[in-house]
Amino acid sequence: MTEDLFKIGDLAARTGVSVRTLHHYDKIRLLSPAHRSQSGHRLYGRHDVLRLQQIVLLKQIGLSLDEVREILDRPQTNVRRVIGSHIARLKEQIARQQDLCRRLEAIAARPESASVEEIIKSIEVMTMFEKYYTKEQLEQLKKRAEELGEDRIRAAEAEWPKLIAEVRTELQRGTDPKDPRVQALAKRWNELVLGFTGGDPGITQSLKNFYKGEPQYAAQQNLDGQVFDYVRKALSDK
Repeated sequence: MTEDLFKIGDLAARTGVSVRTLHHYDKIRLLSPAHRSQSGHRLYGRHDVLRLQQIVLLKQIGLSLDEVREILDRPQTNVRRVIGSHIARLKEQIARQQDLCRRLEAIAARPESASVEEIIKSIEVMTMFEKYYTKEQLEQLKKRAEELGEDRIRAAEAEWPKLIAEVRTELQRGTDPKDPRVQALAKRWNELVLGFTGGDPGITQSLKNFYKGEPQYAAQQNLDGQVFDYVRKALSDK
């Protein structure tokens, strides 16, 4: 079976790790791709992508590049234990970050059989949150999650898809936003958002920027501009 190989620009676009950063990792020999094209361009294979995932993960824990190199280059180091430690932290965060946690758990459980697509997706999610939330906001969200507790987080996580589906159904039916049923759905929508943001206007704006800037992620949640506008209209008509 032929191995999938990625040019540096393609890998950067897919994972959110910049070309400049990938060049730097190569320069300091932290991540030097094993393959080259006939014209000499870098080509990243599955092993390279897996190492990039580990680099991104260990950096998010707060390790320096030298510390990351030391961990990855020592055969006796249990990288899976380091990943597991980070997963434990992620589980404390609220529903929006549970998606990343589930992906990391799947990969950590079977690192040798995880597909390139799974690895790339985990890198994409990890870098995605850093684009829209400041470190202070992420820390605030972590504290908020600790206040809510895992049971309430999981309950909200399970409720969101059902609520979104109900709102979309009313939208497709052409139900007036002033209708009591839509008003009730919009009220619950607002309550769940407040549960996530804690009413912080900065986090609320970051959340809006996130969905606006990541339409493919919103689409995975069955969300689009029409749904957001419909809920906004319902809330403004209350």
